[in-house]
Amino acid sequence: MSEYASYRLGKQNRIKSADTTKKTAKNAPAGAEPWARLDAMSQDEKHEAALSGPDARPQTPESIARMKRTPQVKVVRRPLGLSQEEFALHYRIPIGTLRDWEQGRTEPDAPGRAYLRVIARKPEMVREALARDAAINKTAAE
Repeated sequence: MSEYASYRLGKQNRIKSADTTKKTAKNAPAGAEPWARLDAMSQDEKHEAALSGPDARPQTPESIARMKRTPQVKVVRRPLGLSQEEFALHYRIPIGTLRDWEQGRTEPDAPGRAYLRVIARKPEMVREALARDAAINKTAAE
């Protein structure tokens, strides 16, 4: 056994009911449902309460411009039912590049975005074109 192990074999950590705490709604009388306070509000009061929360500020054009766009590569790949490796192989995209795009480390350049758009709309046509291209290159090499 490793000297770095943080557990002992055969011993399991068990949570005792005395070690846990129950969360209850603040300012709610015992037995009251958690949504009673919200249900008692009018639509205008609910809207004001939502806007007054620090996490519920409406987006401004400036804040939207500062946001980083989420990579859309997964949105193209997943409906095709392909893993990253399969997608990279079928569409001749280096696997490292694909992973960087999906994980948001880099964004596709303009030709990459255009290629992904074509793949999204006509995936079989792209695969056929690449297969024909490979066959032509193979014949030319012989």
